[in-house]
Order: sequence, then structure tokens, then C-alpha cells
Amino acid sequence: MANLKEVRTRIESVNSTMQITSAMKLVAASKLRRAQGAILQLRPYAQKLQEFLQGLSAGLDQSDEAVYSDNREPKNVLLVVVTSNRGLCGAFNTNVIKRADSLMRTTYKQQYDAGALSLYCVGKKGAEYFTNHKYPVIAQDLELFEKLEYENALSIAETLMADFADKKYDRIEIIYNQFKNAAVQILQTEQFLPILPPEGDGTTLSVDYIFEPNKEDIVSELVPKSLKIQFYKAILDSFASEHGARMTAMHMATDNATELLKELKLSYNKARQASITNEILEIVSGAEALKG
Repeated sequence: MANLKEVRTRIESVNSTMQITSAMKLVAASKLRRAQGAILQLRPYAQKLQEFLQGLSAGLDQSDEAVYSDNREPKNVLLVVVTSNRGLCGAFNTNVIKRADSLMRTTYKQQYDAGALSLYCVGKKGAEYFTNHKYPVIAQDLELFEKLEYENALSIAETLMADFADKKYDRIEIIYNQFKNAAVQILQTEQFLPILPPEGDGTTLSVDYIFEPNKEDIVSELVPKSLKIQFYKAILDSFASEHGARMTAMHMATDNATELLKELKLSYNKARQASITNEILEIVSGAEALKG
């Protein structure tokens, strides 16, 4: 009977866990729908704006915004690491952390060894890991995903742009998960600053635009706006990816719990059958002994 009680306790525990993971899956699916809608609406606009920005980059030499395309030697590097505030989303956070760690030990090893590499952590999981392991975290934002709006992301983007313009950093890269669908997130390392030149010779615009009122005014307006939109897109991508990863992880956990529950119920029925058989044997043996 002790075995029966143990199996029965495990069945109750697994059943309770399955209910929790199933509920978390539904919550993640609900949040994913909203996050997916936001990123899918922004992405075409952000991509077109980025293409236009890259096309204009060759003409920034005489403008105040030329500082954002200043491709100087990366003596001081900043990595913006975007993770989530919560776990239970599979390898979502681990992949970003591993990529950041790999960059510090390979691509930017010289800067890291010289103390010229810094981390800006957006999200609690990345901030906790890098802080606990004594990495050079210069700033962290743990509240952005609690109220994800353009205005809140704007302040971070403006800080990064100002630091680059003041030559505090020579290169700024963003590490985040790009949303593809609920089951697939693509790990990205994207150069935020300086602005990457267009593919090809980069000397002419791919489209012959007509500028009104004039090119200088449009450039001065669009360059900062485009950079802020690109940063916000990365944050939205990560937010949607997080909920997709969590929904997938909870779906798998629910399926595993269901399979385990079937095995435990089978074990319980076998143990119960064996217990009943033993009781019958004891009764029969007792009856036979009385006859003797």
C-alpha cells in the first residue's frame, strides 16, 4: 500500500503541474497575439525606413547627423543585451546570454581584456546573470517590458545615441531574439551605431528621391527617428519572441506531463492489481490453513 500511496501522490503532483503549465500556455498565447500584431505592424515601416536611412548615409557628411555614421575604430564597445524579466521560456534567455559572452571572448576580446567593453542590460534575467558573474554592466532597465511603449524605449535609444555622439562608445550592438513565429526565434546581433552603409558601393541612392522641402531638413529629421524606430523594433521583436518561446515551452511541458500522467496511472493500476491479488492469495491461504 505504501507504493500505491507514493504513486497516488505523484499523480496528484503531476496533475497539478499540468494544470499550471496549461494555464501559462493560454496566458502566453493571449499575450503573444497582441505582441505579434504590434511587431508585424511596425516591421515593414521600420525596414523601409532603415533602407532609406542606409541610402542616405552616403550624404550625411555635411550634416549634423553625420556623427551617427562615423565608422571609427571600435576602441570602446557597448553591447545592449535584451532578455526577459521572467523565466519558463526555454532557451530564450540562455541563447542571448551565450551570444553576448561569446562576443566578449572572441570578437571583442581585446576590448574586454582592456576594460573597454560594457553591457547595457534590458530585462531582469540578463541583468541578474551578468551582475552576479561580475561582468561590466554599466546600466540596466528592468521596467521596460512591464509597460512596453515607444516613449519608454525612446529614452534608452536617446541615451545610446548621445553616448555614441559624445564618443563614449565607438560601436553599439544589440543582441536580441527576432520573432519569426510562435515556435521559432532567430538570435540576432545587430549593429545599432554607427549606421551601416548600404550594400554595394554605397555612393548613390538606389532610388532617385525627390526631397521636399530639402534633403538636409529631411535627413536631420529622419536619421534620429529611424534609429529610435530600429531600437524599438528590436525590443518589440524580443517581447513577441519571449511570449512565443514561453507558449512553446509550456506546450511541451504540458505534453510531457500528460505522457507522465499516463505512465503513472498505468503504474498505479498495476500496483493496485498486484495488491488486490496479494490480498486474495492471503485470504485463500488462510482458508486452506483452516481446512487443514
